[in-house]
Amino acid sequence: MARYTGAVCRLCRREGMKLFLKGAKCFSDKCPIENRNFAPGQHGKDRKAKIVGYGLQLREKQKAKRIYFTNEGQFRNYYEKAARAKGVTGEVLLQQLERRLDNVVYRLGFAASRRQSRQVVRHGHIQVNGRKVDIPSYQVKAGDEIAVREPSRKLPGILAAVEYSSHQPTPNWLEIDRENLKGRVTAIPKREDVNLPVNEQLIVELYSK
Repeated sequence: MARYTGAVCRLCRREGMKLFLKGAKCFSDKCPIENRNFAPGQHGKDRKAKIVGYGLQLREKQKAKRIYFTNEGQFRNYYEKAARAKGVTGEVLLQQLERRLDNVVYRLGFAASRRQSRQVVRHGHIQVNGRKVDIPSYQVKAGDEIAVREPSRKLPGILAAVEYSSHQPTPNWLEIDRENLKGRVTAIPKREDVNLPVNEQLIVELYSK
């Protein structure tokens, strides 16, 4: 499966805002947005065209895709499933993205960024309901228990992420037991629980054409 291997800070600069793809670096003065808040490339500093219509819809889709670190095919599949499901398509789309295992691991504070959480899951450090799951796109359900596996509980990267996230608020749809490195999905996330700068209606309009 294709995956992005370039500099992730360029993605934030392209969208003109922090997408929080690098964990603690995004909150420091080393964040490129602080010093170079313009599009990457030779002419990025000079070209500031107004984005309207299709361009605005495309940017919203790209922003959401990059925040959750999915590729184009995956994101399109999420939209098609949301369009067939009951409820508001845009909200269902965000619910599916939030329920990805790598996103839940990040929300629980077991990784400093979604990119790191994807790696944590891929390397087999996470279990769901007592069974190892190494698929980042795995969809969690209400009642699922997500935990760091016993052999992985002393990994410096995971411990540092837990310490870093200990001062951050817990999402309303999750319960966290930081001492035992586990958490539980208490409900399906609602739109108000997804605190991200994404206008999902523009994404729906883009794919509806």
